[in-house]
Amino acid sequence: MPLKCGIVGLPNVGKSTLFNALTSAKVLAANYPFATKDPNIGVITVPDERLDKLNEIVQPKSLVPTTVEILDIAGLIKGASKGEGLGNQFLANIREVDAIVHVVRCFENDNVIHVDGSVDPVRDKEIIDTELIFKDLETLEKRLEKLRKQAKTNKKEDLQNVETAGQIIAHLEQGKPARSFPYNEFQEELYKDLHLLTAKSILYVCNVDETAVVEGNEHTQRFMEAVKDEPAEIILVCAGIEEEIAQLDDMEERIEFVQEMGLSEPGVNRLIMASYKLLDLITYFTAGEKEVRAWTIKRGTKAPGAAGVIHTDFEKGFIRAEVIKYDDYVKFGSEAAVKEAGKMHVEGKEYVVKDGDCMHFRFNV
Repeated sequence: MPLKCGIVGLPNVGKSTLFNALTSAKVLAANYPFATKDPNIGVITVPDERLDKLNEIVQPKSLVPTTVEILDIAGLIKGASKGEGLGNQFLANIREVDAIVHVVRCFENDNVIHVDGSVDPVRDKEIIDTELIFKDLETLEKRLEKLRKQAKTNKKEDLQNVETAGQIIAHLEQGKPARSFPYNEFQEELYKDLHLLTAKSILYVCNVDETAVVEGNEHTQRFMEAVKDEPAEIILVCAGIEEEIAQLDDMEERIEFVQEMGLSEPGVNRLIMASYKLLDLITYFTAGEKEVRAWTIKRGTKAPGAAGVIHTDFEKGFIRAEVIKYDDYVKFGSEAAVKEAGKMHVEGKEYVVKDGDCMHFRFNV
């Protein structure tokens, strides 16, 4: 299954506008709550200059980039954890994603109604955090009952699990998301098995107007101060402008538009790469006359697992991997030249694939 990021936030903060910019889709981006009733799903291409360079060198018949799946999830309001608004649907959709892209509104515009009457990104974040924490506490209380029953045998591991669950509950009750809970190696298994909503990796997107897209504004400064202790990344994006850029068909016009804003690349490119990083993904390549292709794997994946992304038979019958470092491929200009220079490496089952590896798998089924 493809890895997914879910775009979340209060109603009218710019989620659907950002989704449009990311996918060049034309979903409803209306000026009222719940414009998105079902999660819109888009598959977005991950920009990678390395793939373009390999395409230039190899000149294959086809070029296939890697992708990330993005869900635009209905806006949440206070009381969502109790089913208010579209709360039950919102929470169910969040459970499906691997990481969260949380959009907060950091722009003033009297023509765009804010569901709570004023612009305050810190308050907005806390509303969503609170609802997710309430749901996690509900999950934990149920799990704690089972853990206490198991602990009646006085097994050390079961007693530790009860203690860990209690510590996580205390952490959440302080208004802190589970992702900031400092678990140790003995607590890790239970922590991950809980699948808490606030344990998911998060990227904050401050949706600003075009005057603040480079240096931010008072809203973004306050927001950054509020989340400084969280293990999260923050980027500034003007969703409305990004949607305009995405609608331009001519690439030169897009580049000119971006440069006029004082940026080196579109904000959506930074968002996509940040989402990719958030999911702890890396890219390896296959390159041949028929196709140059980027493949997505989790960081730390060994060679047989990487081969299995192409086809399960590759993993089952894995013999070895022939590996060329991307920089060597570019330096020598062809696979043949790399081999001649002795820069192709033959690796076995324990090889951990590196970001940018160009690979060819030998297998036998």
